[in-house]
Amino acid sequence: MDPRHAILFEPVRIGPVTAPNRFYQTPHATGFGWQRPQSGAALRGVKAEGGWGVVCTEYCSIHPSSDDSPYAFLTLWDDDDIAPLAATADAIHAHGALAGIELWHGGSHASNRMTRVPGIAPQVQPALYHLPTTARAMDKADIRAFRGWQRDAARRAKQAGFDIVYVYAGHDYLPFQFLSRRTNQRGDEYGGSLENRARLLREMLEDTRDAVGDTCAVAIRLAVDELHGPNGICAEDEGRDVVALLAELPDLWDVNIAGALGNDSKSARFSAEGFQEDYIRFVKGLTTKPVVSVGRFTSPDRMVDQIRRGVQDFIGAARPSIADPFLPAKIRDGRVDEIRECIGCNICRASNNEGVGLRCTQNPTMGEEWRRGWHPERIATYPKRETALVVGAGPAGLEAALTLARRGLEVTLAEAGRQLGGRIVHEAALPGLATWARVRDWRLTMLGKLPNVQIFRESRMGAGDILDVNPDHTVLATGARWRRDGVGVAGMEAGDYPQALTPDDIFAGAQVGPTVAFYDDDHYFMGGALAEKLARAGHRVVLVTPYPQVSGWTVYTDEQGFVQDRLMRLGVTILTQQMLAAQGPDHIRIACATTGAAQELACDSLILVTGRLPVDDLWSQLADRPNLARVGDCLAPSSIADAVYSAHRFARLLGEPDLPPRRERPSHKGP
Repeated sequence: MDPRHAILFEPVRIGPVTAPNRFYQTPHATGFGWQRPQSGAALRGVKAEGGWGVVCTEYCSIHPSSDDSPYAFLTLWDDDDIAPLAATADAIHAHGALAGIELWHGGSHASNRMTRVPGIAPQVQPALYHLPTTARAMDKADIRAFRGWQRDAARRAKQAGFDIVYVYAGHDYLPFQFLSRRTNQRGDEYGGSLENRARLLREMLEDTRDAVGDTCAVAIRLAVDELHGPNGICAEDEGRDVVALLAELPDLWDVNIAGALGNDSKSARFSAEGFQEDYIRFVKGLTTKPVVSVGRFTSPDRMVDQIRRGVQDFIGAARPSIADPFLPAKIRDGRVDEIRECIGCNICRASNNEGVGLRCTQNPTMGEEWRRGWHPERIATYPKRETALVVGAGPAGLEAALTLARRGLEVTLAEAGRQLGGRIVHEAALPGLATWARVRDWRLTMLGKLPNVQIFRESRMGAGDILDVNPDHTVLATGARWRRDGVGVAGMEAGDYPQALTPDDIFAGAQVGPTVAFYDDDHYFMGGALAEKLARAGHRVVLVTPYPQVSGWTVYTDEQGFVQDRLMRLGVTILTQQMLAAQGPDHIRIACATTGAAQELACDSLILVTGRLPVDDLWSQLADRPNLARVGDCLAPSSIADAVYSAHRFARLLGEPDLPPRRERPSHKGP
């Protein structure tokens, strides 16, 4: 271990329990919830194995009136929930870490689509999920009942073996709804002054303490700024006052920002490492209890700086612990260069927002620990001494080469160009996406440590070349190209756009005129990021999309609002729900996606950001060759995360039966 990093491995007392080090995996969603407890337990267990001193669950509902379906969440509604959660606590304890559980009630932020129980809130309030429902106002009896639910859930959490039990007052959930003036205009002792609005939070802390006794720590997760201006909780105003008011009641302060989850888990495109410090730095000055916060920390030097400057006592992390569950162990063992750094792409957030199991661009094993038995640091040796040729050094090619080499095959990696990284080379150069280069850089670092890998640049492989090399296994990772015919998600009919450009042309240095029209029927990051790049370069930019909003799929990565805000501030003209109809020499014709009403837009250049086609010429030429495979975009153009997963899956399963992943089955217990 580098002696500079030793402070990160000091034990820290949290009330009646002691964390073995300062690495704290804060609560984060997994997409598994109560439906897939074994998957959740295995995922948390791997984090503990990797050296995280505290490992917390995702949000755990305390009552059926807090149901987040169709999204996955944990439950402690009755005693039957204890055993499944005990499996998670046991998996964490098996590696010497503390187990934390985040008790949750969503209030008007809970959909209750499964339970069909009416929502509750401090006052009558529309549901926050854009549902045609309204949460009812809680009366005194409801508040007493709610406090009982918190106590019962805390008691069950203790029975399940958890060491740290949370009171969750963040992200616009019920306790925070009582705290904020925006959502609490009650006229009784639970409304009005800050002391009154914080009354329920104080009672929850006291109730939780009473329920768990003196063997479990009580933590509070508080949003100290909801980013709604003076009408809400602000760090420099009531956020500070709440901490001062409750300073010594909890055993640990877990502090963040809220307003929406996208603020707290802001992508690297819109925030830097440690970006929450400006909001939370005051907390340690108001309490003697340990403080933890997040900031997408991956640099051990930045972590040490946070501790030494007294910003926080722990290094809180969700996304970095997903990208590399073994981050603490690698720092401890002096293998800092092997840290698989989070790129801040928020694919993990997308998986939760889509209601599926956790995914990660950097770590293809995340979410597969129980389902497929995959481990991020261990992999089975291939039983034969064989060779593999990987053609293409983009994300999929690099991952395939690395995983095959880790399994013991003699690997040759051939790249047609001078630069390694494929699509990463260009995408990481777009505004805010520099961290995406970590996908390439980490894999090149790890490949450089392996003696059974040869990398050849400027080595374009034709079918004849591959036959001459005659490897035992050939893996094609030749990527994809952007379509020129306008076929995308909404427009499935090919058009004729002879003068149109694609992102590939822009990356190759094509010149564009003063006025540029983008047609985005891809709806992920590319259209918005390229539009931003050209707007910053001084072009007049119009972005046309068939969707009702810009970069529509980034809703799932919690970025859409930030994307649209940035483009509007740069003066980009945004035209939604418009289809591309035709291109002329100095204009395009668009048509309303609903009515068909047409209009012409003057522009010097049209850039199509629609679908992509696999570059699979070699596949067609070598189709009869045995042991030939395609991975990544060459197989099916998609996200970088999907490309990496595709390559990893192929390489890990090579020589193994391709069995369906394990699924968790209902117990079918009788009444």
